Amino acid sequence: MPSIKQVQITFDCAEPERVARFWSEVLGYVAPPPEGFATWDDFDRATPPDHQGAAYASCADPSGAGPRLFFQRVPEGKIVKNRVHLDVRVGTGLVGEERLAALEAECARLLPLGAVRGRLLLADDENESCLLMQDIEGNEFCLD
Repeated sequence: MPSIKQVQITFDCAEPERVARFWSEVLGYVAPPPEGFATWDDFDRATPPDHQGAAYASCADPSGAGPRLFFQRVPEGKIVKNRVHLDVRVGTGLVGEERLAALEAECARLLPLGAVRGRLLLADDENESCLLMQDIEGNEFCLD
């Protein structure tokens, strides 16, 4: 049986380029324009007016270690809770007040980018604390 070498995570969204820029900032990824174009604006100018505003975008870990994220425009808006979400690992190995401080610091960095703070889930007998968040189009993710 062949092993899987890479995985890509795909988001349905209204504004692919905007969401790609958000996740690039969150994860330290790069969001290059389509091949053959220096910028996304150059790509838009080369696209017929009735198709402007990228139908897709992507961002990738510059080290190549993390999965590529792909964003595709869809006509319908988000209606229900995500069935899959990303966990942004900012508190790995931390516990108690130190973990909470790391979660709050990352939350403070993401809010000006358009993230929305959700509920703080405090540690219990099974899990460490995590902070529920939403990206700029309402997709849930966790800071953990």
